[in-house]
Formats: sequence, structure tokens, C-alpha cells
Amino acid sequence: MSARTRSLAPALLLLSLLANPALAQPQFDILITGGRVVDGSGNPWIYADVGINDDRITAIGNLDGASATLEIDATGLVVAPGFIDPHTHAIDGIFDVPTADSALLQGVTTLTEGNDGSSPFPIDEHYERIRQTQISTNWAVFVGQGTIREQVIGAEDRDATPAEIERMKQMVADAMEQGALGISTGLFYVPGSFTPTEEIVELSKVAASYNGIYISHMREEADFLLDSVQETINIGEQAGIPVQITHHKVIGKQNWGDSVDSLRLVDEARARGIDVSIDQYPYTASQTGITALVPQWVQEGGRDAMVRRIESAETRQTIKDAIVEKILFDRGGGDPKNVSISLNTWDPEMAGKNLAQITEERGMSPTPENAADVVMDIISKGGATAVFHAIDDSDVVRIMQHPTTAIGSDGPLGVFGVGAPHPRQYGTFARVLGHYVRERGVISLEEAVRKMSSLSAQRLGIRDRGLLREGFFADIAIFDADEVSDMATFEEPHQYAVGMRHVLVNGEVVVEDGQHTGARPGKVLHGPGYR
Repeated sequence: MSARTRSLAPALLLLSLLANPALAQPQFDILITGGRVVDGSGNPWIYADVGINDDRITAIGNLDGASATLEIDATGLVVAPGFIDPHTHAIDGIFDVPTADSALLQGVTTLTEGNDGSSPFPIDEHYERIRQTQISTNWAVFVGQGTIREQVIGAEDRDATPAEIERMKQMVADAMEQGALGISTGLFYVPGSFTPTEEIVELSKVAASYNGIYISHMREEADFLLDSVQETINIGEQAGIPVQITHHKVIGKQNWGDSVDSLRLVDEARARGIDVSIDQYPYTASQTGITALVPQWVQEGGRDAMVRRIESAETRQTIKDAIVEKILFDRGGGDPKNVSISLNTWDPEMAGKNLAQITEERGMSPTPENAADVVMDIISKGGATAVFHAIDDSDVVRIMQHPTTAIGSDGPLGVFGVGAPHPRQYGTFARVLGHYVRERGVISLEEAVRKMSSLSAQRLGIRDRGLLREGFFADIAIFDADEVSDMATFEEPHQYAVGMRHVLVNGEVVVEDGQHTGARPGKVLHGPGYR
């Protein structure tokens, strides 16, 4: 090139840019380069770059030479779809911590609420509150059958009248049109436990007419587990609705191994054309109210009626005997030490102590009988939430390996430092990637990502998410597969997961270099019946 040509080059470049302004603009808002792309489908990983404009993925492939306003170097990292949690109780925490740190630092970009039969209602009013709060993750809800029944019938143990069923059906229709994903039940809990199968079928038919799903905390997960699985399958068949057995587990030592038969029932149903699937959390302990140790008949009529029965000389011994049975053969795992208080609002010092310790503090031997008295006293004074160690890892592994099983936390959002919660709210997704994939090889990395992303997106009817695809929303988790780990333990639960380097929600960076940016780009996601 001559000296004269060199001197003209800047001017010629300027003229070229003026003639074609697009050449002066970056091609992408965000460009993720050099990572191993695990796209969420279950396919093997590939090396590829990911280009993003606005809130969408616009290119995937070899994008060498492309320019971007922000470039994220993912060399040595995994680039995956943002994870979708199909079962949370994140309404407990989302208004205190709208940045949803405990979820996002695991790579979770979409939370679902309204599980176990309990939901906000009306749905549209709840969605508006979420919009006004401006949260960091996406948000969707189910409508709870227990919530609807309680509004119409209360906590009574009786069948609904035809008029009441019609009213409840209309409430389900309203919820579906307002954007619910489907209908949830908590048949272990009052008032869902008082609901006959036929009533559930009638309400589920309404959700089915809007292409929703039925997701169920079944009646039993211990001695009558298989009966409950069969009931769930029957509801799906009779209502013509896809069903999901949520947080599938096997409780009680005498039942360990029954997942062999529960999964067989699922496989047989699917072979008959019944659309049934599963989700689970990867722990050997559950968490719920301490009333899980109390029979449902005791809880009829609400809290005041329950306390009267506990304090009545006529019924107290019967209730105590039932609690002892639950400690020995159900959620108590055979010993009071297996039940730990996670949150107690009237006595915060109780959090983190197990029933054996609390019983001894009261000057009694830690027998199941004495622990039962402590349980009744806790309930009478205001109740508590507890963690129950009564699950075997072999069942966890077997259920995880089933092809229809998605991963879900069944947890609230972590409000850092409050109580002694189940570590699942801080560690579920990281635990699968670290403990069950990297350390034990229970499932592959690609299968784990599928179970955390596209499987739930497909199941819940969430469109354009759950996969890394051109045109899909840019919900993306970028992590170090050699480092990602759950740090939360039952002894020290308030610890964020590690190894999640960057997370994007709707094309905005919400986690950068392992730290929350403060961004709150989450959206309300409406179900398939939204009008």
C-alpha cells in the first residue's frame, strides 16, 4: 500500500461506515464465547458461542470475529439454559429477597409457586404484586386445590355439594384464564386430605380444558405410597390431564426400596398412554410443618379445633399414640433425633435442635412417647416447621435416574440467617451437578441439565425457555463443572452454592463472576390458558 493510500484509509473507512451504519454497530448485545454448550436437550455438549440481542438468543455457533457490547469469556466453563424449578415455596421469601440470591447462585432462572395445593388466589392479583415488586427471576404459579376448597368449604371433612363443586370448577377456570400453569394438590394436608378422588378429577378436567397439568403432593409417601401413586395415575387417566408426582420419595425405613414398584407403576401407565412424570429433590430429608406428625382428623376445623383436641383428656392419648407411630414408622425415621426444628416464630432458639435434644432439655428421656408430648406442646403454643430425616439414598438415586424425573427444590427462598432451614433452598441444583454428576456419576452432565431445564419447560408449558436455541429467551447459566457445589448443610444451611460464574435472565446479567449484580429483570410467565 502506498503512503498516499495509507493516508486515505481512515477517511475511506469513515465513508464506508457512513454509507452502511450497521457496520459500525456491534452485532450482539452480549456474546458468550469459548464455552461447552450443553443445550438442555440431553444431546452431547459442543463448543459454540452464543449471541444475544435484547432478551433473546439470536445466534449459536462459531461466531469468531463477531462484536458485542459485552463479551463473556466462557472458556473452560459450561453454558447451559437457565434452570427451571418446577416446585418451590418461594412466596416465602420473594418479597423479602426479590433478588432471589439463593436460587440464582444455583443457576435457577424460573421459579414456580402454588404447589402442594396451596396457592395465591386470585392469580391475577398475585401476578400484579410480583410485577410491582420487580424480582430477579421469572415467576409462574399453579392454582391450589386446597386453597380453593378452603375458600368454599373450609377445613371440614366432608364431600362437596354439587353447587360447591360447580363454584370450585369456576374458580379453577378463572385461575387458568389468569395464567396458572395448572392445578396442584396437597392431599397429605388439610383440607386437601378430605377431598375424594372424584372431586379432584372434576376440578382437573377444568385445568385440562386449558391445557394445564395436574401436579400432586400425594396422600401418602410412606406405608401407602403405592396406593397414592396409583391414585395420581387414575386422576390423570380419568381427567385426561398430564400428571406429575411431585417431590417423589419413599419415607420410612420399612418402605425403603419401594421406589422400584412406584417407578414400575409410572412405566406401566406411560405404556398405556397415560402422561405421568416425576420431580424430586436430591436429599434424604424432607421439610414441612411439624403437624406432619399429627393425623389429619386432628386438624379438621383449623388450628383452634386441633389445639382443643390435643388438650382434651378424651383425645390426647389417642393423638399421642398416633404421633409415636409417626415417629417410629413415618417421617420420624424411627427416632426423635431425626426430627429437627427449622423455624419456630414463637421460640427462635428452638431452630436447629432436634426432638431428642428438646425433650432432654425439658428433663425427660428422649423416648418417642416423651417426644410426642413435646410435639403436642409445640403445636399448642404456635407450631413450627421441621426437617425429617427418613429417606434412603438408594431411592433418591433410583428416582433421579428415571427418564421422566425433573429436579425441583420444594423450598422457599433463602432469607439469609433466618432459622435453620432445609439446605435444599440453597443447594438443590448445585448438589445434583456436584455430588450426583461429578462425584458419583449417577447421571451425566447433559442429562442433569435436561432434568433442570427443558424437561420442566416442556412439562409446564413454558414456551421459548429451557433450551439454548436461536429465538429462545436468553435465560442462561454459566458454571464451572469442576467446581459447582452445594455448600449448605443441615448443620449450617445458610451457605450459597459455589461455581455458578454468570447467570442471565431475559438477556440481562444477574450474576457476574459469582456475585449478584442487583439486576431484577424477571417476568411473570403465564400458563397455556391465559386470556
